[in-house]
Amino acid sequence: MQYASLCIRENPGCLFIATNRDPTGHMTSAQEWPGAGTMVAAVSCSVQKEPIVVGKPSSFLMDFLLKSFNLETSRMCMVGDRLDTDILFGQNTGCKTLLVLSGVTTLPDLQDASNTIHPDLYTNSVHDLVKLLQQ
Repeated sequence: MQYASLCIRENPGCLFIATNRDPTGHMTSAQEWPGAGTMVAAVSCSVQKEPIVVGKPSSFLMDFLLKSFNLETSRMCMVGDRLDTDILFGQNTGCKTLLVLSGVTTLPDLQDASNTIHPDLYTNSVHDLVKLLQQ
């Protein structure tokens, strides 16, 4: 964090780029650790500058892929285990979304009345999707 702050302060025009602002990361379902967003927030506060976020849920990556490979979001489905990054990324970019409940987001999280991010579909694991595609 100190070196990142120094680089941004000492180099006029230096870009502050972050891959994500995830507040937490999960090593296991029982362990929630500070995510990359905690480091981004510390540097941002220190240098009084907001980063350019290129990872989910930003559309930066999708815009690049669509232009580079002539893809259509109407033919895509974003599959992920986190509402506030994966599913929001799909929604921000016009994709259908499939939430898998085998990672960060649990069924109670999804059904929580305060949740405002809703996938098009959800399933227990990616394995369920594989079984469906094999039928």
